[in-house]
This record gives sequence, structure tokens and C-alpha cells, in this order.
Amino acid sequence: MKKTSTILAIAALMSSTAVVNAETLRWARAGDALTLDPHAQNEGPTHTVRHQMYEPLIIRDVTGAFVPTLATDWAPDPENPNVWVFNLREGVKFHDGADFTAEDVVFSFERAKQPNSDMKELINSIVEVRAVGDYQVELETNGPNPILPSNLTNLFMMDKGWSEANDTVNVQDFEGGEITYATTNVNGTGAYRLVSREPDVKTVMVRNEEYWGRDEFPLEVSEIIYTPIQNAATRVAALLSGEVNFLQDMPVQDLARVDSADGLMVKQAPQNRVIFFGMNQGADDLEADNVDGKNPLADVRVRKAMSMAINRDAIRQVVMRGQSQPAGMIAPPFVNGWTADMDGESSTDVEAAKAMMAEAGYGDGFSIRLDCPNDRYINDEAICQAAVGMLGQIGITVNLDAIPKAQHFPKITEGKTDFYMLGWGVPTYDSEYIFNFLVHGRESDIGTWNGTGFDNDDLDAKIESLASNTDLDARNADIASIWRVVQDEQLYIPIHHQVLNWGMSDNVGTEVDAEDQPRVKYFTMK
Repeated sequence: MKKTSTILAIAALMSSTAVVNAETLRWARAGDALTLDPHAQNEGPTHTVRHQMYEPLIIRDVTGAFVPTLATDWAPDPENPNVWVFNLREGVKFHDGADFTAEDVVFSFERAKQPNSDMKELINSIVEVRAVGDYQVELETNGPNPILPSNLTNLFMMDKGWSEANDTVNVQDFEGGEITYATTNVNGTGAYRLVSREPDVKTVMVRNEEYWGRDEFPLEVSEIIYTPIQNAATRVAALLSGEVNFLQDMPVQDLARVDSADGLMVKQAPQNRVIFFGMNQGADDLEADNVDGKNPLADVRVRKAMSMAINRDAIRQVVMRGQSQPAGMIAPPFVNGWTADMDGESSTDVEAAKAMMAEAGYGDGFSIRLDCPNDRYINDEAICQAAVGMLGQIGITVNLDAIPKAQHFPKITEGKTDFYMLGWGVPTYDSEYIFNFLVHGRESDIGTWNGTGFDNDDLDAKIESLASNTDLDARNADIASIWRVVQDEQLYIPIHHQVLNWGMSDNVGTEVDAEDQPRVKYFTMK
């Protein structure tokens, strides 16, 4: 975030009353939602803000179990294994008073499959969505899809009439810089209504008194003031002073200080997220290196040497202050397909890495640019800075370019980076989600976050078959074989699994969610 935005964020906080209203959640974290368009970006903090106002058919609770939301129940059609039937909650209203019906579900799924949608990989097995009356929909897939519900927990439902009236039938072209009505306006069914939106400054929401779940959830927070504050010291100062009473993205160096402060506490849990580096192995020549006419990252020996140069234990101890778990694969332990053996495959051996670089013909090293966000992951820029020194030990001169996530992420999705940091959470708890976005070759509706250039037709076919394989033993065997290719090819350099720390006033009641997705309707205010 630019300095001006930081000043505005501080001013917004200081203009608030010094005494926190018992029903007001003053919430801060490092970065803002990229957009409010429900289908434009599949990104954690963006989903988090939208979850307060929009709703999917189903969500997961803090244990990972499904919770009925706009659907009350769902099951495969006993007469057609290619069809899932969802029964919808009746009596639900959008914020403008319009009825929520099956027509809105059909519209939302069709919208989410558009080319500009960042949610399309999640539903690419769906060939048709049909309304059966006002309160039932059928989702027909290309072959049986036993885990389809897992893909729907961040797929938000929009009001068809509102979208048509406000010219937002089409998904925002986020990468192209488009701004639409849905970018900064919301008409959802959720527990909170949008009052005002100043991107990168402040978003204000108030409780939806007509919410369908008014009697089912605590809903003790009457107002949410969400403020992105990129600077770590400023975030902590806001919490310590009482200007903020709920803080995500707690700086690890301040955990003890906050937890020991009167009236404050820190809650912790492992996160369903891995931090890693991606490498463009597919290009014939790289834009961001000093090697002319060839691509050093195309050689698996170079990629493996780079991984071996990274000292994950040092990053854990020095950069993360013990608040991470070194990773050997880009799947969190929560995920079907993760194994302890593969997660232990990353090792540090600088001398062996030097020998491997020499064997590949790069004994004198090379230079390359590392693209890194500075407002998305815990100590993201500091991790990248540590990697610069570690890679320098094997002759790779790394020029670090750390920028806000809003500018960083399009570099990956548009193929404009050769070496980059990315973090990945898995809301489906299944490896298919990782493979669809990060391993499958990049096509119009799949592989959109695969910036490695890796493209294997046989592996792509195996990935695609996962969606319709109902023999779970055979499916898990395929998942294991795909992971073996990912590991052997060193598609990515895993760094660590994140640990979540939420700081809060002791009058705020909530538990840490592994998805880093606080849902304020569950909060209590003591």
C-alpha cells in the first residue's frame, strides 16, 4: 500500500471514537479485498470481506464440517449419478428486499463460469444448472463428481435482477483494470449490509436486521469497520491503543507483547495454507534473468538446487519467530493427498546445490528477479529477503521486487513473472483444487494460477479425471501419482505451512479458523 493510503488508514482510525462501542468490531489486517465482485478474484482476504455480505450455498465451520447456508440440504440424484440436487432455503431476502430463488442460483453459476471469473476452475465439471421450481436446483456434471460440494463454499450467490439493473451481469475484468458497479457495491443475502467502501482505506458494514439467520447465530456485532493497515507496527499500535479490537495478520515479533497486554489476547491455530516460490520453466528464454538465449529454470537440476539452497529452518526460527512449519510439498496437512513423507522431502544442502548448478552448466550462477507481495502473507517480503541471501550462496543473484498484492497477483495470472512468491489455501480439502489451479496446463478455464509454464497433456487428463472418479481408492492412487510428478519435477519450491495468530480485545469472542476466514455473524461481544 502506498504511503498516502497508510496515512488515510491511520486518519480513518483516529477519527473514530477512542472508546470502542461494545457492538462495533473494529477489524484490521494487512491488505484489503481486491474487489467486491463475487466472482472476479479467488483470493482469501477478498473472500473474507465478501463472506460478511454475500453467501454461498454451503460453508465450512471452524472444524471443516459443512454447514447449510442458502441450501438446506444436498445429495446426488439417486436416478442420475451425474446430478447433485440442492434444496434452497425459503424466505431469504437480498439486502434490497428481493426474494432469493433458484433463478438467482442459476444466474450466479452461469456468471461464475464466464472467462473473467476467477472461480471457474471450481465448477468446470458442471455442464448445466437447472432450476426445479423456485427452491430447488440441479447441478449436472460431466460424469459423477463425488466432491462437488467442496468446491462451492466460496461461490457467492447474486441477485439476478439487481445485476441486470446495474449492468453487472458480466464479471469484472480485474486484470484489465475494469471498475463496475459490483466492484464497490453489494446486494447479498448475508448477515451484514454494505454502508460504505473506500478501497485500501475503510469498509463499513452494519448488521442486516432482516437476515434469515437472525435467530440462529449470535450476531452480536452490530457494525463492522474494516481497515487495511499494511505497516505491521501501525497495526499493532492500533490494537494496543484500542482503536482496533480485532486484528488478523499479527506480526510474529509482537505476539508476546500483545498477549501480555491488559485486555488483549492472541489466539493461534495451524492454517490451511502453504507459502512457496514458483519458477517459469516453460519459456524458451526469461525476461528477468541475465542468461541470453536460454532458460536456466527449464533445467530441473537448477530448480532442485534452488530448493536445496533454501534453509527453511532458518526462516522458521529467524523470520517467522517459530510461527511456521517447514514444507516439502505445496499441500497443507489438512488436504486429501498430503503425506508426511512428501512433506519431508525438502532439505538444505548448499554444497550439493552448488554441485548440481555446476552440473547443469551454471557453476558461475546467473541473476534473476524475484516478484514478491508485501501485504498478503505473514512476513512475505522478509521471507523473500531471506531467500535472496540463501540463493546467493549458490551463485544466483536475486533482485527483489516487493509490491502490493493487487499489482503482484496479475503478474502471475498474466504470465509476466519468471520467479515469484505465492501462497495457496485449499478450501475443498482435496488435492484436485491444487492441481486444477497450479499444475494443469494453462487454458481458458483451468490452470489460471500456474505461472510455471509446465504443461503435460497426459497429466492434465489424469487431473481432469479426478472430478468424475467415484472409486475413491483409485482416485487417491491417481492423486498420489500426480503428486509424484509435481515433486520430481520440482514445479515449486515449498517454504512453509503458515500458522495463524489473531489478536483481539478480551471482549471479542471467536475461534481461529484454519481458512483464516472470520465470519462475524458467529462472533460474540462480551
